[in-house]
Amino acid sequence: MKIAVTGKGGVGKTFIAGTLATIFARKGRPVIAIDADPSPNLATSLGLSDEEAKHILPVAENEELIRLKTTTDHPGVFRLTFTVDDIISRYAVPTPSGAYLLVMGTVRSLGSGCTCPANTVVKALLRHLMVERDDVVILDMEAGIEHLGRGTAERVDIMLVITDANKKSLETARAIYRMAAGSPIRQVGLIANKITGPEQEEIFSAFARKHNIPVYGMIPFDQQVMIAGVTGEQVDEKTSVAREALSQLAQRLTGLPFKPT
Repeated sequence: MKIAVTGKGGVGKTFIAGTLATIFARKGRPVIAIDADPSPNLATSLGLSDEEAKHILPVAENEELIRLKTTTDHPGVFRLTFTVDDIISRYAVPTPSGAYLLVMGTVRSLGSGCTCPANTVVKALLRHLMVERDDVVILDMEAGIEHLGRGTAERVDIMLVITDANKKSLETARAIYRMAAGSPIRQVGLIANKITGPEQEEIFSAFARKHNIPVYGMIPFDQQVMIAGVTGEQVDEKTSVAREALSQLAQRLTGLPFKPT
């Protein structure tokens, strides 16, 4: 199962991506979490310290790796086909969550026709993870809608579009859904996050009904999550209401019927 998590900045997509990765890993599934955000912070959501996170070299910025994979004997010509299994075994970082982490780094023209060496390596690695491996892959996307034009998540099974009750967040979610629904992605649905009560639930439900968008879950506002975002501490799995709601979401995602490819 391959899951992309996206939405407007600040809606909590990285917390949701990290928590889902942790939940699947604790169930004994092999999990690879991919940080594809230009400002990566998925590492701390998976339990790594700030110091450990600082030492992770993104794939797209690993000049030695890019050179080894793409250099040929001809100046200005680089290799388009190469193996990527060794990238996973060498550079995927084990985390306290039980999931392995790969930080992709920024390739601004991904999917737009650029044939630069770093782009080629990242695209090949993403394709391998999405198509050729059986791991649960959780892809934490960059905020907004630009990534949809780069094809970063085109082979995922499920896209979760995260939003809160803020009007701008909802409009961004609608734009993402509209673009993703016409793509090869098998399932696209909304997750309402930071919901404070029945009034916000109704705002979200009315929005989803109006635009005919599937709703995969509603995650309640959780004071623990807010505090953890400030202090960097981990959320208590036993008492977090948001974590419990995400555990239930993981069960629903596992049972989703996928559209045929």
